[in-house]
Amino acid sequence: MRSQQSDFAEFYRAAKDECLFAVLVSVGDRDTAQELVAEAFARAWASWPTVSRHPAPVAWVVRTALNAGVSRWRRRRREVPVPDLSVVADRPAGEAAGGGVDPRIMSALSRLPLRQRQVIALRLFLDLDTERTARALGIAPGTVQAHLGRAMASLRSELISTWQEENQ
Repeated sequence: MRSQQSDFAEFYRAAKDECLFAVLVSVGDRDTAQELVAEAFARAWASWPTVSRHPAPVAWVVRTALNAGVSRWRRRRREVPVPDLSVVADRPAGEAAGGGVDPRIMSALSRLPLRQRQVIALRLFLDLDTERTARALGIAPGTVQAHLGRAMASLRSELISTWQEENQ
């Protein structure tokens, strides 16, 4: 009896080009198609006992790759673009940014992780409540609160340090 690993390796060798071609035709970009097919084969390996019994395992891989592509597209569509904050962060200390935000704050914001910057932008600058922020970002309300708490703690710590350095 052959091992699952050798069965999967044989399936991969036989199906990889066909799957790549099918996904490439659908997405139109070779690099993206290769990433999606690799992700789909990784998922197939993780579920190989089930996938190997599927009536059309090649179709399963292609469908999984295409679904992964749709998921990526949806995630990107929900992302809130954040402008390049380094331009604002490079201003002299007394010069406020276009929205009247101190450049030290903008500089500190630029060093936060993307999701924390997004939550700060929606909750504090746009004054959205937690529920609306969660819907806009496609995350749970508790996650919004966690990101906001972490972001505020980071900003507080950094701004206190900056203030102390400036006033010594």
